[in-house]
Amino acid sequence: MSPHANDPDTVRRLLTTPATWAVVGLSQNRERAAYGVARFLRDRLGMTIVPVNPRGEDTLDAHGYKTLADVPGPVEVVDCFVNSRRVGEVVDDAIAERERLGIRAVWLQLDVIDEEAAERAKAAGLEVVMDACPAIEAPRAGL
Repeated sequence: MSPHANDPDTVRRLLTTPATWAVVGLSQNRERAAYGVARFLRDRLGMTIVPVNPRGEDTLDAHGYKTLADVPGPVEVVDCFVNSRRVGEVVDDAIAERERLGIRAVWLQLDVIDEEAAERAKAAGLEVVMDACPAIEAPRAGL
């Protein structure tokens, strides 16, 4: 298995195509990176945000859910703000909910790396961005 490399065209397309992003790990805690990045996705890039967190907290004026399985849909991108040890489970949930929700990509945040999970997602037909932050990648893409 060769290490995953992010495709710049995929990154740009995901950041410029209006979509619903399920942000796994997004809660009401404004000091967490997930909050700032989700706000960036919503306010700067025009994405719809769906918070997914263990308590199902609403945040950023959006209804929250405990798991991807609880989200009524649709969701095009699953943005993973969980640590590398837990992200495989989130990717597997995204794969399981892919058809029902319309998921087409998983985005593993900066320092979130799981090569096996990335391979499983690709094998399931999902696009993968790993170890990257939309708020950092957007200016690099000229957005």
